[in-house]
Amino acid sequence: MELAPLRLKKDEDRRLRAGHLWVFSNEVDTQVTPLSGFTPGQAVAIQAANGKPLGNGYVNPASLICARLVSRDPHYQLNQSLLVHRLNIALALRESLFDKPCYRLVYGEGDGLPGLVVDRFNDVLVAQITTAGMEQVKEAVIAALDKVLRPRAIVLRNDSGIRALEGLDSYVATALGEAPDQVPLEENHTRFEAPVLGGQKTGWFYDHRMNRARMQHYVRDRRVLDVFSYIGGWGGQAATAGARQVTCIDASEQALDRLHHNARLNQAQDKIDTICGDAFDALKALREEQQKYEVVILDPPAFIKRKKDLKEGLLAYQRINQLAMQLVAKDGILISASCSFQLERPRLREAMQKAARHLDRNLQILEQGHQGPDHPVHPAIPETDYLKAYFTRLLHD
Repeated sequence: MELAPLRLKKDEDRRLRAGHLWVFSNEVDTQVTPLSGFTPGQAVAIQAANGKPLGNGYVNPASLICARLVSRDPHYQLNQSLLVHRLNIALALRESLFDKPCYRLVYGEGDGLPGLVVDRFNDVLVAQITTAGMEQVKEAVIAALDKVLRPRAIVLRNDSGIRALEGLDSYVATALGEAPDQVPLEENHTRFEAPVLGGQKTGWFYDHRMNRARMQHYVRDRRVLDVFSYIGGWGGQAATAGARQVTCIDASEQALDRLHHNARLNQAQDKIDTICGDAFDALKALREEQQKYEVVILDPPAFIKRKKDLKEGLLAYQRINQLAMQLVAKDGILISASCSFQLERPRLREAMQKAARHLDRNLQILEQGHQGPDHPVHPAIPETDYLKAYFTRLLHD
């Protein structure tokens, strides 16, 4: 099938030639190819100003990122055949890295499939489609996943706020089979059950897998505080790694109920207690009680979702880190993370340093972490490199 051309302005092909996959609306030669002539999600042949093909992709005239490149070979289009090929490449990587079929199978641009995220929970897949172009081939996505993995069920968690920017509806649906409300998974030799139909995002956050593995080296025989615990990814693994006692804080009572259930799966229920409430308020209350922990873990949601939130969000990171530091015992460990892409790694480090000095404590950075290899970073797209973590030690003068 011959695709309609999307022509770029002169010299606006340099980023694509350097490896990027996005086309912004101001880079399109709208005199030659008016954006009003395309429908959201339409497949297009992306061309340089001289008409030379750059590859195939899809367009959304209503979005700032108005097109995404899918293949640099003009013979390949976004269809079931290409999806199967890319899925097999992605699967080969994960199978070479992990001994259990529990991981992020597809990470959008990092796996050459912009607009698609797929998490695998053994024989259940949870997919998120975030662009109009990928939504157009939704049935092909389902068919390709079925062909490559033969899952028991495929759930579409298409309720991300990003979809609104693409003019897409928000919904959750079972696309294949019968999906259970909770699915089993194993991470770092710890068992969990994740809520794929009603939980956050896809029900689990695989991106911190390697950081949680490193965390286990710091917690044996120690008292641990896990802030923003969700269903126990950090706290549960701290308990199975030999922590003496673990306190978990989360605002969701339902998440904490699931956390207790997961603790029982690992015979760790006697080690874990929970606090339901706002994290800032809970930390203040613990400080007033003069509680101290040898390890404190901070893994908050994104305080900075847009560039305009940077100033206020940076203050929130500094504030939450300072509250956490007040609970860290002498020479104790603080593990502090951020999933805000807009917060660059040096900015998080600076916020932590300011918080430490405000308390007259010295900060040692022991290790640095980022997202695991099932979230491969596209070197030309900084947005794919979003997760950061600092493993630190707090000292008194």
